[in-house]
Amino acid sequence: MTSRINSSTRLLSDKFSKSLVSDFTFYFFIYFVIDFFIRFSARFPAYAVIRPTLIAVLVLLVFLFFQKDKFKDRIGDPIFKAFFVLVSYIIFSIPFVEWPGSVVKVNLDTFLKASVFLFFVALFVDTERRLRVFLIVFVGCQIFRVLEPLYLNITSGYWGSSTYLSSKEFANRLAGAPADVINPNELGFVIATAVPFLHYLLWPLGWKSKSLYLLLMPMLLYALILTMSRGGFIALLVVAFFVFKESKKKFRLIAVGVLAAILAFSVMTPVQKERYLSLIDRDAEGGASAEGRIRGMVNEFKLGMTRPVFGHGLGTTPEAKVHKLGARQASHNLYAEVLIELGVVGFLIFMAFLFKIIKKLFFVRSSFSKLNLNSLDFYARLNKALIALFWMYAVYSINYWGLSQYYWYLFAGLVIAFSNLALKNISGKSYDSSSVDSCHYDSKFRLANKIRDRSY
Repeated sequence: MTSRINSSTRLLSDKFSKSLVSDFTFYFFIYFVIDFFIRFSARFPAYAVIRPTLIAVLVLLVFLFFQKDKFKDRIGDPIFKAFFVLVSYIIFSIPFVEWPGSVVKVNLDTFLKASVFLFFVALFVDTERRLRVFLIVFVGCQIFRVLEPLYLNITSGYWGSSTYLSSKEFANRLAGAPADVINPNELGFVIATAVPFLHYLLWPLGWKSKSLYLLLMPMLLYALILTMSRGGFIALLVVAFFVFKESKKKFRLIAVGVLAAILAFSVMTPVQKERYLSLIDRDAEGGASAEGRIRGMVNEFKLGMTRPVFGHGLGTTPEAKVHKLGARQASHNLYAEVLIELGVVGFLIFMAFLFKIIKKLFFVRSSFSKLNLNSLDFYARLNKALIALFWMYAVYSINYWGLSQYYWYLFAGLVIAFSNLALKNISGKSYDSSSVDSCHYDSKFRLANKIRDRSY
């Protein structure tokens, strides 16, 4: 009996190993992630000459092509299907949009460069160990992007950006480091992206992880203050809401929140205080710009309805705004941007794509609650982090563009990779050769096997 179990375990292990991408492919992808976020090409001019990011994308696409047989079961994921419908619609609608030339010559390339993250993350992150490595690298890159300009600010007075005040003066705002390309609002977005991962993946662990958490969080929050990003602050409140909602120690969290607010307010300059107070007080400094932002969003939705069927074309929001609103500034609202560029049909397809993502996360969460498996603590905590991050992205997208930006596609790929690994663990199929009873788990979790095999 034992030999039969061991034989079955080896067969499952061999089958699983054949479905994995090579180590070289995965670690080349990790190099690409680091290069993309840390921007080696901006730091080393000689390195930039060879256009390394483009070359890395092409190499990874070649790896995908030659290992395509390993991905057959994952390409059928509902999130992938929704994305393929979106891409098909974009291509189909090109002859009918207002500026098809701009779409083909310039904007389609930008969209494809962003959307490849969906494929790379979903298909290359195929084991728990690789998932952990990817999370460490991705979150580590975001933290580096925050700490670098913060360090430059403290040591040399670097700011990177400024905002115009009603007193006809300029106030400094912290932006990304000189080698980075992010403005203060985007830096706030990076901070809000890192926080849920840090909270759910570090805080519940031992004292070393808690110490790292307590070291990083004050620095991230102080950097957020220096950005004066109201959108970033609102995004952080969304994350805080989910942390509070799921906590069993709500009174303690309230006390910590009040203390943090007092400390934060005490280190703010008068201009920074006014900036954040303008969220609730239109008479405060920055209140007029907040109202102007709302009017701009309304105008963008109106612009989208001028071509409601097929839209103006992928990536043509600045072009449409120049011709019809007299301003080239990029959209401050993802949903308005999608409406402007893809029309109502494209808007509904994109929203269906987002719905598939959150539906997958809710399904995995419900599977955890039904089976109550403590051994899946890492996946349960990551599931909470991803749900909080989804709603943060959804809210922040009201104040941020993103149809041709990487973040929704990377997130979708991460959800696919995470859910595949989590559901395999829920089903009890352990492909680790050290497992002693994979057959036993298969029979024990027949219900989970059926759940996993359903299309969600």
